[in-house]
Amino acid sequence: MLPTPPVARGLPRIHMLRGATVHNFPVVVLIVAITLAFDFSNGWHDAANSIATIVSTRVLKPAQAVAWAAFWNFIAAFVFGTAVATTIGTGLVHLQAINEQVLISGLLGAILWNLITLVLGLPTSSSHALMGGYGGAAVARAGFAALILSGWTKPILFIFIAPFVGLFFALVVSITTSWVVRRHSPSTVDMWFRRLQLVSAAGYSLGHGTNDAQKSMGIITMALVAGGLLKSYAVPFWVILVCHLAMGTGTMAGGWRVVRTMGQRITKLTPFGGFSAETAGALTLIGTAHFGIPVSTTHTITGAIVGVGASRRLTAVRWGVTRRILWVWLLTVPGAAAIGAGIYYVLSQWRS
Repeated sequence: MLPTPPVARGLPRIHMLRGATVHNFPVVVLIVAITLAFDFSNGWHDAANSIATIVSTRVLKPAQAVAWAAFWNFIAAFVFGTAVATTIGTGLVHLQAINEQVLISGLLGAILWNLITLVLGLPTSSSHALMGGYGGAAVARAGFAALILSGWTKPILFIFIAPFVGLFFALVVSITTSWVVRRHSPSTVDMWFRRLQLVSAAGYSLGHGTNDAQKSMGIITMALVAGGLLKSYAVPFWVILVCHLAMGTGTMAGGWRVVRTMGQRITKLTPFGGFSAETAGALTLIGTAHFGIPVSTTHTITGAIVGVGASRRLTAVRWGVTRRILWVWLLTVPGAAAIGAGIYYVLSQWRS
């Protein structure tokens, strides 16, 4: 588990604030409710990441696919730890710069960004939307001194690294499995990988569930500590359960416009390609979750799908679609931060 960062010293704007305080129980309940709403929107928005490959290869029908993904999203609650939750809760913003307005503004900023990109059919990152909204609201309250700059290094770097890790694993899996099945007929290979894709989709949904649900766990646990309901930062088991349940329910709702972008517009997928992309995504997400690095499931699976296409030939990838997605990725943190900061300004003016 990552250590709680020390209290910032020599930061005058933060020193004068009241600190990490949530003033009453109803406000804590409101923050928990909004966080679970974000978790639902995360599952709804990122359902495309979990099911795009298995739907586009016609291994499962959409309703079956979302049920399969939602089930494994929830099962992840009983498999992995809370290293990512600790990073989100204690590693990005100095705790004394946080109050209920910062938490609520950050969450609403992330939810609004999710809704905007969902309507546009763009596979953006809910994880980076949450980080951006939360960081933007904290900066609006206390200036840039509110941020723990060292804590942002890995998440920002992995905006660029995660897609390439997914791409690399997809290339390795694609090339390796191609060699293994080289002497079998296409129909036999298709039959095998239709079955194997159920396993790879389950693995990816496990990775998605553990990495993304932990971000909401971090926010809820921080609210509980700030409200005096927890003496120290440790994620309660009930928080783990409700976050995974909210994400699984959101996944059941599905985000079908994004499914189309992810599943067919980047490159045409077969069951063999779907298996390779999901396996690569699962390896990346589970590995980064183990080390407490909050990465984007969207970035990871997009890189993996590009890797599958590139393993056939570079022209199999629709690079125009990929460039459009990349621009949205780069704009997610500052865009959500601007929305979070704007909401904080409105709430602070209303309170005053």
